[in-house]
Amino acid sequence: MAKILFVVSGASYWVLKDGTRHATGYWAEEFALPYKKVTEAGHEVCVASPNGVTPTVDMMSLRPSMAGGEEGALELESIIRSAEVLRRPLKLSDVRLEDYDAVYLPGGHGPMSDLWLDADAGRLLTAQLASGKPLAIVCHAPAALLSTRNHGESPFKGYRATGFSNEEEEAVGLADKAPWLLEDELKDKVGVDYSRGEIWAPYMVEDRSLITGQNPHSAAILADRLLEILA
Repeated sequence: MAKILFVVSGASYWVLKDGTRHATGYWAEEFALPYKKVTEAGHEVCVASPNGVTPTVDMMSLRPSMAGGEEGALELESIIRSAEVLRRPLKLSDVRLEDYDAVYLPGGHGPMSDLWLDADAGRLLTAQLASGKPLAIVCHAPAALLSTRNHGESPFKGYRATGFSNEEEEAVGLADKAPWLLEDELKDKVGVDYSRGEIWAPYMVEDRSLITGQNPHSAAILADRLLEILA
């Protein structure tokens, strides 16, 4: 049995370009489906967040229209309710990486609010990359890679990766309102070799120990790949 650390945003809102607050958090599908898959396979999950804040689910992600229908939304709610680890997260600053076999970061716009500039997240991701153990990151969570920069340079520079695309941000109506766009920052500030698939279709990129997914529907395939690696 492996022990997997889920690094989850503690943000409940994201400040837009005009200074208004956009309610956010973690995206239900991106936490719940990987959590269900890895725990049903017999692995243990621990959750950590900035300052040990109890993560907030983005309520938009529990709408039937976003969750594949009423049944899908109810299943996500049920998984989240059953995940006691969400109620007692560790502080990122207290995490001992040697205790874990893999690290996973779910998205939602939350990471665009906190993880992108969190020094503890930056140290943790840098150390996980150096360890060679699996690091899986999906949707908006690659924003956390911005926190790994030291004097403008990230250890993830040159890695092949994906993340929520500009086109997808436009499709949800937030591209014009966002203070910055994830795809642009990954390419320009982190220096990853960014690629993407069709919007909303599962798309995964694996480069050495780094596994990234483009959007919410990529979370399940990331979890499947993580299970293959940990088997």
